[in-house]
Amino acid sequence: MKQFIETLKNIYRIEDLRARIIMTLALLLVYRLGAHVVLPGIDPTQLMALKQQTAGGVLGLLDMFSGGAFSNASVFALGIMPYISASIVIQLLGMALPYFQRLQKEGESGRKKIEQITRYLTVLVTAGQAPAYLANLNARIPASAFVNQGTFFWVSSIVVLVSGTMFVMWLGERITDKGIGNGISLIIMIGIIARLPFAIIGEFGSRLEEQGGGLVMFLVEIVILLMVIIAVILLVQGTRRIPVQYAKRIVGNKQYGGVRQYIPLKVNAAGVMPIIFAQAIMFLPMAFVNFGSSDSMSGFAAAFANIDGFWYNFTFAIMIVLFTYFYTAITINPTQMAEDMKKNGGFIPGIKPGRKTVEFLDMIMSRITLPGSIFLALVAILPAFARIGGITAGFSMFYGGTSLLILVGVVLDTLQQIESHLLMRHYDGLMKSGRIKGRSGASVTAI
Repeated sequence: MKQFIETLKNIYRIEDLRARIIMTLALLLVYRLGAHVVLPGIDPTQLMALKQQTAGGVLGLLDMFSGGAFSNASVFALGIMPYISASIVIQLLGMALPYFQRLQKEGESGRKKIEQITRYLTVLVTAGQAPAYLANLNARIPASAFVNQGTFFWVSSIVVLVSGTMFVMWLGERITDKGIGNGISLIIMIGIIARLPFAIIGEFGSRLEEQGGGLVMFLVEIVILLMVIIAVILLVQGTRRIPVQYAKRIVGNKQYGGVRQYIPLKVNAAGVMPIIFAQAIMFLPMAFVNFGSSDSMSGFAAAFANIDGFWYNFTFAIMIVLFTYFYTAITINPTQMAEDMKKNGGFIPGIKPGRKTVEFLDMIMSRITLPGSIFLALVAILPAFARIGGITAGFSMFYGGTSLLILVGVVLDTLQQIESHLLMRHYDGLMKSGRIKGRSGASVTAI
């Protein structure tokens, strides 16, 4: 406790870090307040049917990602998912079209151009999803909830929904630039956390209503949940250390190298991005059928609207494995790593520098990514097994799955950034021993 209080004091002493944390909290507060601002022309007291529709299933997940804005008919109802969908499309185009490949190689100017194109595509995606969302509202809530259902309401509501998503995207970018942590990930995380207390209370209440053993089962569920959290942390922080031998170099009167150091390759170098990407794509069938309920669907749409069904979870798991390899490929560049080692007089013992080193690093990454991606997929579909085991729909979403992976990954990344600020100012880190590792790779200390 004393160490924790001292760490908080150290954080407060660093003016830049203190300002960044306050800015982050302020922008997240704006997002949470906006999630409760209902679309103009809708009576917020008549949204009970919409809240019941989002109590479970795919729409329950979408509502959780938007922090409850979807079920509140909020100006932020579509949340940040259109931006994520647009980002997926742009990254896939980067593998197929020479124009985007050229932009990726142009450094900062190319990155800004890609961001601009992503924003334009986000507007188009949101403009396509907004009418579907309004059609679902029109079918779900009574006509008396609308002040006017004419053309003006539809046009103005579409404009408001598109503007809301763009504003949420802007908040995320401001958090990344002026705050602490990744803004988009933090916005998703804060929406998930907002649902956690209600989910725990709901599960506790349902267990108390059972005759005999209900409280014991609740305690068992909490213990298993803690075990899953520990497993996820190990997955996020797991590394394979590759030894690198550096030759001796003398600069001035100082000697460098001549010792063995290590390159930490992440078991899950992609972090939670494969989960977010796969989940965004799994939401698409619902958008194309006007966010309807699974009861009124059939065939393909029904299969992918049932989050407890085999085909939904099988497809979800396969997509996570594929996206893990895809995101690892664009995150880790073995060729660049081999060139950096060669420039600094380093080599992997037993492996020739150059092409052989590239092949070795690529082989190691392929081998460690496979079990990491499979475990990531298994954790992602755990909520389906939890619901089959009798856990309520709300609480099961935190029993592994997208929610838990995002929470653990984003929290570790944010804590890692805070710790790096502390260590740069020669303060102790957040932990008494060791260093926090996030999704991005090695610990914050130099290898």
